[in-house]
Amino acid sequence: MPGGEQLVRIGGRRLRITNLDKVLYPETGTTKGEVIDYYTRIAEVMIPHVVGRPVTRKRWPDGVGTEDDPGMVFFAKDLERGAPSWVRRMPIPHSTGPKDYPLVGDVPTLVYLAQVASLELHVPQWRFAPDGARGDADRLVLDLDPGPGVGLAECATVAGWARTILEGMGLEPYPVTSGSKGIHLYAALPPGQSSEQASALANELARAIEADHPDLVVSSMKKSERRGKVLIDWSQNNGSKTTIAPYSLRGRMHPTVAAPRTWEELDDPDLRHLDFTEVLERIDEIGDPMAPLGFHAGGREAETGPLAPYIAKRSADRTPEPVPRNPLGAAPTDDKPQFVIQEHHATRLHWDFRLERDGVLVSWAVPRGVPHSYKRNNLAVQTEDHPMEYATFEGTIPAGEYGGGTVTIWDDGRYDLEKWRDDEIIATLEGRPGGPLGRVRLALIRTEGDGEKSSWLLHRMKTDADGRPQPDGIPVEPSPQADEPRPAASARRSPPGPAPRTDVAPSAAAAPPADALRPMLATSATPAAARQSAQRWGEPSWVEMKWDGIRAVGSWDGSRLRLYARSGNEITHRYPELTAVDAGLGDEPAVVDGELVALEPDGRPSFPLLQTRMNLERAGDIAREARRTPVRYYLFDVLSHDGDDLAVLPLRERRDVLEAIADDTVDAIAVPPVFDDVDAALGVSRQLRLEGIVVKDPASRYLRAGRSESWLKVKITHTQEVVIAGIRPGKGGRSGTFGSLLLGIPGADGLQYAGRVGTGFSDSMLATLLQKLTPLRTDESPLVGVPPLDARDALWVRPELVGEVEYGEFTPGGILRHPRWRGLRPDKSPAEVRREN
Repeated sequence: MPGGEQLVRIGGRRLRITNLDKVLYPETGTTKGEVIDYYTRIAEVMIPHVVGRPVTRKRWPDGVGTEDDPGMVFFAKDLERGAPSWVRRMPIPHSTGPKDYPLVGDVPTLVYLAQVASLELHVPQWRFAPDGARGDADRLVLDLDPGPGVGLAECATVAGWARTILEGMGLEPYPVTSGSKGIHLYAALPPGQSSEQASALANELARAIEADHPDLVVSSMKKSERRGKVLIDWSQNNGSKTTIAPYSLRGRMHPTVAAPRTWEELDDPDLRHLDFTEVLERIDEIGDPMAPLGFHAGGREAETGPLAPYIAKRSADRTPEPVPRNPLGAAPTDDKPQFVIQEHHATRLHWDFRLERDGVLVSWAVPRGVPHSYKRNNLAVQTEDHPMEYATFEGTIPAGEYGGGTVTIWDDGRYDLEKWRDDEIIATLEGRPGGPLGRVRLALIRTEGDGEKSSWLLHRMKTDADGRPQPDGIPVEPSPQADEPRPAASARRSPPGPAPRTDVAPSAAAAPPADALRPMLATSATPAAARQSAQRWGEPSWVEMKWDGIRAVGSWDGSRLRLYARSGNEITHRYPELTAVDAGLGDEPAVVDGELVALEPDGRPSFPLLQTRMNLERAGDIAREARRTPVRYYLFDVLSHDGDDLAVLPLRERRDVLEAIADDTVDAIAVPPVFDDVDAALGVSRQLRLEGIVVKDPASRYLRAGRSESWLKVKITHTQEVVIAGIRPGKGGRSGTFGSLLLGIPGADGLQYAGRVGTGFSDSMLATLLQKLTPLRTDESPLVGVPPLDARDALWVRPELVGEVEYGEFTPGGILRHPRWRGLRPDKSPAEVRREN
């Protein structure tokens, strides 16, 4: 596209973004791309504090500039004409006519605002009422603004005085360092308070604190009275005024943030404002200190919106079920609506049948599941609407909580709607490839009652939407619990049914020698170096996609596939969808090379998603995760076939053999196409957001366990393998796990310190890492060059585990800048880790 434009899809919305490399903060070199990334990653904690509120923006189209040459800035209230139609907006009357203010309730809207350089987002202390009018005030805010001669420390002192008074009134205050000069204090107001009443209350508070501490506090706006004092600006509670939103960037010389803080932090004499990278890291470590003020804590939408029954029945601190990002439901998308069927082992086993409708999942409990034949109908009882986030939920709801028991996804996908009436719904559902549902036309018919707890019949239609007879499906059976094995799949391309067994005995055929299973390795290169090598080889370029998975050598005995990691360890049992069926690689034995890949719903490979499969050992866990996260095996080479060693043949000839033997494989095994142009392949890799490419010499032989410049890997995303050397204890929400990992990369003098990583961890990964690292504890640091500040509270571990991080760049001192955890690499040893170019 012209001008560096990209058409992206975010949260089901299409959005054109431009100039991602444009520098918006010259002092730090922070680009528009980084600003968009920040708002994308902070959205989950930011949206609850801005949802339902009109947003006034400060835009810097050309960036914030410098002290000597500041950038042009202007306030934007009315949403510009070129804004996408899906951006929600509400009008507010003005003297010049009504202005449509944007409402931020989803990630795509935040990304759009960042795209048009809306660095600062300001909101009032009220939300729109259901009728579109201005609602009552739901928050009180005090802006503690330091005058000349005082700073953040004095603001923190005043904040402590205000806290004492507010808590005495039954109002719990939450501090926010504004990212500019001072501190904001927020407190939830009881229902029924007008903005005028809130302003009067704030004014009285300011005057009372001023009366007790006249030497440091002033409540008057006169500039002449502010030297050496902290102004308590109470006027921002006025219904026509706004305050910088929590988690908003600031348009200062540095990309600081209005950051919610803990009261313990305000006691720190070195208290300072935080930049956006620090805020992202602390969110992953301690969560949102201001979370109790979000909409789910009692906001008006939580009481009256479509998800009110769901919210009322659950407490976020007692159940792992998702808290809805928006109590009004998710914004509509252009995609087909989703469905999910979840198997729920509660007091009584049942299946939860959920259809997306108007931003929520309309839900029914079906005791016997989806009927497998049109000759029977199954009872369905309507339950409360669930948030869209529930479509991916799996987990155990604690006993004693509403719906206590284990929830797993039986199948999910998209559906085509024919009819939706109050008493009848007809739709054609299409589940996951290879899943138990397949494609089926169903009807829900209401028989008694209305709304929640009404009774319905779930019916499998006799014909499909085109009038053709609809075949019967597989009878619904409950999945095994714990380690109970599943029945083995009997044949290749078997009908959708339970997942294959994971405890199948190994094939009687002997495994190839270990040396025959060690894969050939590629050398890192830049795009320019790859182009030069391709020209030097003198043949059309041979370029493959780099799939962001893990390497696996496959041994095929004519009927069953066995898989081996780079280390030579067998991993057959972990991937039953590939190894417990006839993979279809022909009658002759062969050894193939490829990559195991897990795909996101949009088809993009995901290494973090693959992490859910890589470390499992229990048969029950593997069976459940195989159904939820199926893996594909992308082949790109063959080492032997029918007893012949093919490693001595050139790549172009080995490829001919590979394509012949993989001509009739199961759907989960494929031979991806090869590109003949380096630049074209790089373009496709960027467009598909892949990891990079591998450029190969078509005449090259296969060097087992060798690294050669005949294979060159060119990465688009910066990833680095690292050795875990230490743990820094966690705080707040991570007090039971760890805050960050200390990393090393082998160098000439030993394991060289490469920084620490504290972001990118899921709860399950935190638990897994802690379990693996605890037995490795040691009293001695294995690192060279670790700064005393980072080593201060470190808990050292023996350097035996390898992980992978994504990062921005290396500092001149060899430290990873902005690293983000991607996952463990059990397929690699510490000795194999080396610094990438």
